[in-house]
Amino acid sequence: MPNKPRRRTPRQTKPNKLRASLAPALPATVPTRWVKFIVGLFLLPSALVLTQTFFTIFARATIHDEFWRTEEFWFFSLGLIIWLVAFLGLPRPLWIYVFGHELTHALWVLLQGGKVSEFRITKQGGHILSDRINTWIALAPYFFPIYSLLVIAIYGLAGLLWDVSPLRPVLYMLIGATWGFHISFTLWMIPRGQTDLTYGGTFFSLVVIYILNLIVLAVFLIAASPGVTMAGFGRELLKNAIDFAALTTASLRAAGL
Repeated sequence: MPNKPRRRTPRQTKPNKLRASLAPALPATVPTRWVKFIVGLFLLPSALVLTQTFFTIFARATIHDEFWRTEEFWFFSLGLIIWLVAFLGLPRPLWIYVFGHELTHALWVLLQGGKVSEFRITKQGGHILSDRINTWIALAPYFFPIYSLLVIAIYGLAGLLWDVSPLRPVLYMLIGATWGFHISFTLWMIPRGQTDLTYGGTFFSLVVIYILNLIVLAVFLIAASPGVTMAGFGRELLKNAIDFAALTTASLRAAGL
């Protein structure tokens, strides 16, 4: 028997505090949030190793391989800076964010074989009606940069019909602007009490969001930098993981544990 559809209702009380989030799941007999909190603790070393790997690879590509001189770097950075100036200095387009937020929820419901029976956006917020909810559906808008992927998809489809190579600088700039849109609104909305995060436990959700956003950024780096490959990134990640494990083991032995 399918799960009963759950409705996400906005909790906004003021126009400048827009919240678009999922309602918490029905109470479970097993304290899954406790389990996820423990899982979040075990994910912290992974987050640390991934962070070290990303910034090591980025610094190496930027300095040694002169990635900073490429059009990918400059136009991505230009788009990101333009968006940040707009985000900090102009009225924020909340309805665009809410539309993308709810669309991402709906897309992840469909990707997991679910059904969306209602999709609604209002000035006060937004919600969808679906027949399922899980951690990935709840957190998807915080790690899935839907507008960046939409830009890439449009460019790719256009490339099947026309020669769009002269527009690559525009592509990089739009990716930078849309990724900036995603990360700035994510950081801005998280402290505002999103129930999407409390669904699986706030701590666990934040760790997962951080790791997945860093993975997305690593994918962008691998795709944009000629000197960075998936295999090279994987080797550096494995090396850092081994070094971290050895350091942790040595620290525990020194502490008599």
